[in-house]
Amino acid sequence: MWRIAPAGDRALLITIGTVIDPALLGQVLALDRALQDQRPRGLLSTVPAYASLLCRFDPGVTDVARLADAVRQFEGAEEVSIPSTPVVEIPTRYDGPDLPEVALKTLLTPAGLIELHAGREYLVYCVGFAPGFTYCGALPDEIAVPRLASPRLRVPAGSIGIAGRQTGIYAVESPGGWNLIGRTALRLFDPSADPSTRFKPGDRLRFVPIP
Repeated sequence: MWRIAPAGDRALLITIGTVIDPALLGQVLALDRALQDQRPRGLLSTVPAYASLLCRFDPGVTDVARLADAVRQFEGAEEVSIPSTPVVEIPTRYDGPDLPEVALKTLLTPAGLIELHAGREYLVYCVGFAPGFTYCGALPDEIAVPRLASPRLRVPAGSIGIAGRQTGIYAVESPGGWNLIGRTALRLFDPSADPSTRFKPGDRLRFVPIP
C-alpha cells in the first residue's frame, strides 16, 4: 500500500516501497508518466527516486488532500517495467585514490575489481544529494564495501565511487563519503541546459575503462 504524506506545505511524497528494486522504480516511473499525462490541477513538478515520487504543487490552486486524491486513482495499477533505453557508455579512468584499499578489502586485484565494476550495465535509480549526482545499481556483491568512515571535504567533479551495492558519479565538486575508484571527463550537470542533468531515473549506463 502506498504511503502518501505532506512534504512541507508545497509538496507531497508518495512512497511506494522501502527497498532498492527495479520493479519499484518501474512503478514510480509509471506513476510519474501518468501524472504528466493527466496532470492534476496545481501540480508543478515531480521528482522520481528509488521507490518514491515527490510532487510539488501550487498551494494557491490545490492542497495536499486534493492532490492525494488525484494520486490515489493510480494506486493498484499493474506493475509496469522500466522502458528500455540505449545504454550510455561512461569513459572511465580507473585511478581513484581508494581503488587499492577497496581491492584489498575485497580480496581482489585492482584489475579484478575494475573488471567486475565495468562488467555490467547499471540502472540509474536517483539523481540528487548534490546537483546531478547519479546513484546507480546494483553493484556486484563481490565489490560491495561500506562508505568511508570519515567523508572527504572535497570530491572532484567526475569522480566515480562505490558504497554498499551502489555506484555513483559526482557531477559537481562536493563533500562525499563514497570510495573513489575512478573518474570520467563527461559533464553531468550544466545549469544553463534544459534539462540541467545528464541522467534521470530509469536510464542505463556502463562504465568503459580507458587508459
